Amino acid sequence: MTLVCPTDYDIHLFHEGQSFESYGFLGAHVQEQDGVVGTNFCVWAPHAKKVNVVGDFNEWNGLHHQMERLNDEGIWNLFIPQLAAGEVYKYEIIKQDGHTLLKADPYAFFSEVRPNTASIIHDISGYKWNDQKWKRKKRLKQPYDRPMSIYEVHLVSWKLNEDGELFSYKELAEQLIPYVIEHGFTHIELLPIIEHPYDRSWGYQGTGYFSATSRFGTPQELMGFIDACHQENIGVILDWVPGHFCKDAHGLYMFDGEPTYEYNNYKDRENLEWGTANFDLGKPEVQSFLISNAIFWIEHFHVDGFRVDAVANMIYWPNSDELVENPYAVSFLKKLNEAVFAKDPDILMIAEDSTDWPMVTAPTSSGGLGFNYKWNMGWMNDILTYMETPPEHRNALHHKVTFSLIYAFSENFILPFSHDEVVHGKKSLVNKMPGDYWQKFAQLRLLYGYMIAHPGKKLLFMGGEFGQFDEWKDLEQLDWMLEDYEMHNKMRHYFKALMEVYQKQKPLYELDHVEEGFEWIDVNNTDQSIFSFIRKGSKENELLVIICNFKPVVYHDYKVGVPIDTEYVEILNSDATEFGGSNQINKKNLKAIEGEYHSRPYHLSMTIPPYGTVMLRAVKKRGENKNGKKKVRRNVISRG
Repeated sequence: MTLVCPTDYDIHLFHEGQSFESYGFLGAHVQEQDGVVGTNFCVWAPHAKKVNVVGDFNEWNGLHHQMERLNDEGIWNLFIPQLAAGEVYKYEIIKQDGHTLLKADPYAFFSEVRPNTASIIHDISGYKWNDQKWKRKKRLKQPYDRPMSIYEVHLVSWKLNEDGELFSYKELAEQLIPYVIEHGFTHIELLPIIEHPYDRSWGYQGTGYFSATSRFGTPQELMGFIDACHQENIGVILDWVPGHFCKDAHGLYMFDGEPTYEYNNYKDRENLEWGTANFDLGKPEVQSFLISNAIFWIEHFHVDGFRVDAVANMIYWPNSDELVENPYAVSFLKKLNEAVFAKDPDILMIAEDSTDWPMVTAPTSSGGLGFNYKWNMGWMNDILTYMETPPEHRNALHHKVTFSLIYAFSENFILPFSHDEVVHGKKSLVNKMPGDYWQKFAQLRLLYGYMIAHPGKKLLFMGGEFGQFDEWKDLEQLDWMLEDYEMHNKMRHYFKALMEVYQKQKPLYELDHVEEGFEWIDVNNTDQSIFSFIRKGSKENELLVIICNFKPVVYHDYKVGVPIDTEYVEILNSDATEFGGSNQINKKNLKAIEGEYHSRPYHLSMTIPPYGTVMLRAVKKRGENKNGKKKVRRNVISRG
């Protein structure tokens, strides 16, 4: 049993903003002192007059267990003999004016199930991991030239037990993991699972950053879920919120009666849009807290990455009429990414950033923010605007489809259709599509086909894979009964087929982040709203021809220019009968015809389905291209 009472050096690093494992001494730790087993409590409360530990063990009377102030900067400590794991507790903080606050432990490893709010003494150690093979695979196979398809999940509303109760972490492992595998996803992204009091905040307004929510079980049971994912080659990404936190009385807000974790200035402190408080990212102790939190999830839960929430609300000052850079946040994000990649070089650090801030996914050594992926919010907004426009008016918005390719290789992008796009009256993805019932599903298949063919990794919020018709209902499970309806069942079948193509066809992912991986065939067909382009693999002449028709018109003998003289086989057609389409497909291989078209020496004559995505694979001739790879020029500096 290790003694974790803080040393002077621990405290020094914490106040310098350099303690990246501060959870090792702050919080509640069962340990032995002078031959007696008990629990050591340590908390940072710089403005407090006194701090006591209270709980059932002392009938919530703080006079029995008063903490000792160790330094002027406000570290308080107390060892309570014979106090074991499982006891509930809070900090009783006496403010300078004598008033009392009851606060949950910012570093607690476990918490009571809401609506109760006390922290629980918990030993985080002891879980035996079985994911060594997964960790070796991550080291050997970097994500940049691999397929990455992320299933974004809100655990509360994905699926419920028959009695309407929440699944446990163990039940989620049994139900969710096989489903994710069946549908071809490589990663699960969990909406925030830190402890949070209000279900409808979806975890984005947290109180316990080191406490895996007790809604689904214990921290060790969450470890078991992640371990099970890894054993099935599924990565786990956490949605993580280092920008702001909730203002509930037992949480971080005004922790010791004055601004502690938040900015002192009201305008900087208050996040008026969400009713939360912004972390003071310039304060060294807050930096130690947040960076330690990221390291904690890597060290103890083996998470594979973080989707860092609301980066735009961090790098620019909140509540400002103009975009004014927040230098504290910019410096913090760089420091965070440097620390995280030093801990785990194979981690995914994903910025949810809607701005045009440059070099978000470049290393800090090259002047970047240090993330290795960024959500492409511009692409998402543009393509959804285009899709929601009636087809007869889409020619006026042609640029909404083409613009993303101007900047697609300036960062390492993920293409997100997330929870934010299917809630608060925005409609589900399928219901955004104009037209009748059949046309809605046809256009959703088209949209998914275009998404998979577009450069960048992929993310889809739960329910999109079978065409959830209602927008996300966060207090109910997904409408699983829709799988009994033909068009929804066929949508699910199409999605699985599409993901199988994605994983098998290297041109769809190998050169995702370099210009050499993409080439327009015809970018100017505004009248017909047909876009054709090439995705290339790393080997010469390893390519796919993709045609997307965004209007409800079928074309026969349609000419498409192609670069090489070979046959082209249709590997996917979103209009196939089996997917719910009208079966305007190309059954036979298409032979390249000599004759320049679209500025290429050869062309194809083919059928273009209505509202359809077609993918054609160039058939390699026998003995062709067995040696070497093309040299490619990367705009974004990658890691590894």
